[in-house]
Amino acid sequence: MSGSFFTLLQATFRRRADAVALEEVERGREYRFADLDALSARFARVLTDLGARRGDRVAVQVEKSPAALAVHLACLRAGLVFLPLNPAYRADEVAWILENAEPAIFVRDPARGDELDPRARAAGVRRVVALDAGGGGELAAMAAEVPADFPPVPVAAEEHGAMLYTSGTTGRPKGAPLSHGNLASNARVLVEAWAFGEDDVLLHALPIYHAHGLFVAAHCALLAGARMLWLRKFDAERVAALLPRATVFMGVPTMYVRLLERPELDRARTAGMRLFVSGSAPLSPEVWRAFRARTGHEILERYGMSEILMHTGNPYRGERRPGTVGRPFPGSEVRIVDDAGRARPPGQPGHVLVRGPNVFRGYWRDPEANAEAFTEDGWFRTGDLGFLSEDGYLTLVGRARDLIITGGLNVYPREVEDVIDAVPGVRESAVVGLPHPDFGEAVTAVVVREPGTAVDEGTILDACRARLAGYKVPKRVLFVEELPRNTMGKVQKRLLRERFRALYRDLRPGKASA
Repeated sequence: MSGSFFTLLQATFRRRADAVALEEVERGREYRFADLDALSARFARVLTDLGARRGDRVAVQVEKSPAALAVHLACLRAGLVFLPLNPAYRADEVAWILENAEPAIFVRDPARGDELDPRARAAGVRRVVALDAGGGGELAAMAAEVPADFPPVPVAAEEHGAMLYTSGTTGRPKGAPLSHGNLASNARVLVEAWAFGEDDVLLHALPIYHAHGLFVAAHCALLAGARMLWLRKFDAERVAALLPRATVFMGVPTMYVRLLERPELDRARTAGMRLFVSGSAPLSPEVWRAFRARTGHEILERYGMSEILMHTGNPYRGERRPGTVGRPFPGSEVRIVDDAGRARPPGQPGHVLVRGPNVFRGYWRDPEANAEAFTEDGWFRTGDLGFLSEDGYLTLVGRARDLIITGGLNVYPREVEDVIDAVPGVRESAVVGLPHPDFGEAVTAVVVREPGTAVDEGTILDACRARLAGYKVPKRVLFVEELPRNTMGKVQKRLLRERFRALYRDLRPGKASA
């Protein structure tokens, strides 16, 4: 029996053949489930005709489109490994991944041939083909000439179906292969946990080169037989206008901040919605409360990453606690341990370890990284710090690399950020540790003000002193117009540390109380 995730999806495609699977909003075009099934068959035929064989990687760097989604489905169908790349990656970034992943085929934007084709040839890619944002280009033209009759290739559940490259904030990006079993487990669990059904309409405004937009949002809708309202990119005005037609929206925290800026966002506009989901970055409790006050909806925050897909979530039915990422999904486990690997009691922060059918088996061709990433008994070290409540809710307090050690004491940035974000006039904050001659690292806050407000350093420090131990209070508060983020909305604290690294440099030891 095949373990192919595609065969699971195809059962839905055939059951819902005449129903609309995807409505491309900007172009006013609809795709039935039968259309996606047929298009994926055509692309699978072309990819294999071009020489791709079971287990080969297919790298894809194109703009979001229904055709790009169909290429992903084609790879699953043909036993190939779908490798999506952020369209914003420049030539050097693309070249590194092509060299490391050794794909058989590279699908790229037609406009980038002169820039990328020489790098692909140098990396040994056997064939490069083009696909544009409108679903046209060489690959589409070839697909139009072949029949839509490609039987799914039988694969084992442990065979790779996709591979994502990590953000590379601590070095070169690493490939994280995901098996058909990983993808199937993730989709099944989420459809059940979030009560997805055929009557749902998912407003899809996320990119599909990332786990959130592809393996969470799109897979849930495809497996459940739900309709997607498909936007090429997030636009707060357009999303707000479409909410009355939708039942589910998934976004990153920045999207919710932008939606709250729309005056038309209210209870009436969201009356037909049943679920708002947030992920990919921490959601501020202040944003959570503001959204509930405006719409009456409690955003469901969940936790996952490229290597583990979705692992915990606040309940669909039950208490959703702001500032937490909920309990483990069925079949998933979480442990909190200290530096020596000993279990931490409830309420005490430590390293977050996870295990479950959604967790990948190891990085692509990187045994050293795998030795660091997995414990001897098979738990994956996420690199996150957090704690569990008595009843099993997980609260994240930061990345291990973002932990601040000041005067020998640990400071978890999230704890300080929550205090600062609650100060009137603060839009958002990021707390980092900067080199300091006396303390080793100085707790430093970088703050974005709400437009039209004049909250100052003294007000923020007073709020921190009232709620935090002295060693957790920032030494300085710096104000910026915006925080640096990656494409999925995560604050890039590494860039803040680099930008302000010399802030305390001229202080002399013993005179360093600034």
